[in-house]
Amino acid sequence: MIAVSTVLLLVGIVLSATLGQLPISTQDVIGSVLRAVGVGTPWAPSDDLIEQTLWQIRFPRVVMSLLVGATLAIAGAVMQAVFGNPLAEPGVVGVSSGAALGAAAAITFGLSFLGGWTIAAFAFLGGLVATLLVYGTARAQGRTETVTLLLTGVAINAFAGAGLALITFLGDTQSREQIVFWQLGSINGSRWNEVVIVCVVGLCATAIVVSFARRYDLLALGDRTASHLGVKVERLRIASVVLVALLTGVGVAFVGIISFVGLVVPHLVRMLLGPAHRMLFAASILGGAALLVWADLLARTLVPASDLPIGMLTALVGGPFFYWLIRRNRRQSGGWA
Repeated sequence: MIAVSTVLLLVGIVLSATLGQLPISTQDVIGSVLRAVGVGTPWAPSDDLIEQTLWQIRFPRVVMSLLVGATLAIAGAVMQAVFGNPLAEPGVVGVSSGAALGAAAAITFGLSFLGGWTIAAFAFLGGLVATLLVYGTARAQGRTETVTLLLTGVAINAFAGAGLALITFLGDTQSREQIVFWQLGSINGSRWNEVVIVCVVGLCATAIVVSFARRYDLLALGDRTASHLGVKVERLRIASVVLVALLTGVGVAFVGIISFVGLVVPHLVRMLLGPAHRMLFAASILGGAALLVWADLLARTLVPASDLPIGMLTALVGGPFFYWLIRRNRRQSGGWA
C-alpha cells in the first residue's frame, strides 16, 4: 500500500508539472529542479517562460494539492479514531461549514483589511469558531458524550448552512459567483507563501497526531478500557478535535471546500491495512496526497482551456466509489471491519 501510493504520488507530480496549456517535457522539469538545488545539468530549460510557468504556477499548485490532500486525509483518520465511526469526517464538527460561512462573509461584505489573506483568515476563523461552539455545547460536567457531540455538530452545520444561504442572498452577482466557486474548491492560483503556511501548520499538527497513534489504538478498545490503561480519554478527544479543526481549516482556507478526501481515503486504508493507527496515518497521508494531486491534474486537463472545480470532481468520483467500497465490503464480511 505504501509503495503503490508513493509511486502514484510521484507519477502524479511529474504529470502535473508537464501537462497543461503549455506542454513541458519531463527533462525540463527535472533539469529545472536540479538547477534550483544547485546541481549543474544540461537538462535545465533555457526558455524563461518554461521556468516561470513551473515555479510560479505549476509547482506551487502541485505542492498545495499534495499538502491539502494529506492534511484532509489524516484529519479524517483522526475523526474516525476519536468517534469509532467509519463515516466520521472533518465536516462532522462544523469545520467545513464554518469555514464556508467565514469566507462568504468576507466576500459579501467586501472585507479586505488583511489584503489577499482576508478570505483565508475568515475561513480559518469560521472553522475554528464552529468547532469551539460544538465542543462548548456538547461538553457538560467535565465530559463530552460522542452522541451529543455529533448531534451538536449537525445543528451547527445546519445553522452555518442557513447563514451561508442568507449571506449569499445578500451579496451581489459577483459575490455570489465567488462564493459558489469557493464552495466547490479550486487549487488554481496557489502561491508559495500560502504553501509555506499550509506546510508548517500541517507538519506540526501531523507530528502531534502521529505521536497519539498508540493512544488511538487503546481508545479503539473503548473509553473505559483505554482509561484503565492510562489514556486520558477526555483530554485526548478534545486535543484531537482541535487538531482536526487546524488541519482542515488551514487547507480549506486557501483552496475552498474539498469533499470526500477525509472520508474515502482513511476508510479505504483501514479496509486494506487494518486499524493500527501508526500505519494507518502514514498510508492515509500518502493516499490523500496522491488522490488530490491526480484530482487536480484531471481538473486541469479533462476540459481543454478550462479549470474544473476540484471539490466538485472529488465528490462526483468519490461518491460512487465510496458506495462501491461499502457494498463490496459488506458482501465479503457482512459489515464494516
